[in-house]
Amino acid sequence: MGIENVFLRELPSLIFCVLGIAAQLYLIRVFSIPRAVARVALLCQALIYFSNWEPFSIWLHGKGSLPGSVMMLFWWSITPIAVGVWLRRRLLAKPFNPARRAMLRASVGALAAVPAVALGSGIIIRKDLTIREVALKFANLPKDLQGLRLVQLSDIHMSAFYTAADLERAVDAANGLRADLMFVTGDLITDRFDPLDRCLLGLKRLRATNGIWGCLGNHEQHARVERYAAEKAKTMGMRFLRQETEMLRFGNAKLNLVGVDHQKRNQPYLQHTGELVAPDAFNLLLSHNPDVFPVAEKQGFQLTISGHTHGGQINLGVDGRNFNVADLVTPFTKGEYHINGSSLYVNAGLGTIGVPVRLGSPPEVTLITLCNS
Repeated sequence: MGIENVFLRELPSLIFCVLGIAAQLYLIRVFSIPRAVARVALLCQALIYFSNWEPFSIWLHGKGSLPGSVMMLFWWSITPIAVGVWLRRRLLAKPFNPARRAMLRASVGALAAVPAVALGSGIIIRKDLTIREVALKFANLPKDLQGLRLVQLSDIHMSAFYTAADLERAVDAANGLRADLMFVTGDLITDRFDPLDRCLLGLKRLRATNGIWGCLGNHEQHARVERYAAEKAKTMGMRFLRQETEMLRFGNAKLNLVGVDHQKRNQPYLQHTGELVAPDAFNLLLSHNPDVFPVAEKQGFQLTISGHTHGGQINLGVDGRNFNVADLVTPFTKGEYHINGSSLYVNAGLGTIGVPVRLGSPPEVTLITLCNS
């Protein structure tokens, strides 16, 4: 795995790290904390953070996901506190004004409360499961595919922050949607030390009249467990398609199901996948990375189903606009997109990466119904 790939994957948590360290350096200077104490504290934080990066975690024979996530929560909290201290010092340096002093106290207090409120709501929302129902319309959809019910789960990231009990609730919700086809679109775990077998065992309970299908994500790729995950899932009655196709029949209609491993951003998308497109069938692509959509449309796929982005995971609304880290790397963040009659659906996922927090993007199980336009 290249340095570029590691950097891109860790970008959200790296942002928290940089802001948190900068905030602490400012507070250390303001409160005259002894340099020796400060150096030891910052060094310990850096070691905890970078020990969570591969390949360092492999060298250490384990991944301290809990300590690393606690560090990121700390950095997220201390940054607005430092901003509040800076504002207070800056404004107090001006001539005394009772009205301004009262406003300052209220503003700093509110700013200090931001991380607590955001963390509290974000931690709660991260397990507030949503069932999202979407009707996708296609021109000349065969009659026997009209009303077909596709249920999707994605980005489970089973770990200390997303447990077997959490997955059980999501599986129960998915089973209640009476799926014709059930899809799992990658990132079952975060790294090689997470409980992959337990995740697969939980997914084994999924039920659909025409099978459980899926593709693998970038975290299976980073952990080098793609082959193991696919073979183990097959023994449990699930198929993860790896540059493979399966022709499914519904009455007189054919649905050509194609699955690919995670498509890396530094390589051409969907190489040789166009060869798997069937001109006499409805072609559906399972790809963890939604960036492949424009290429998939050109190759002849009517529908692409993806995950990967977590719906941004942490969304901030500013002046009526939404901002999240995923927007920096892809135009396909969450929900449905359309190009020339071809459709993409991006699932917001179940678990989290970096910090165990979701804001503006609750975990979801999706029901996609195929309709004729």
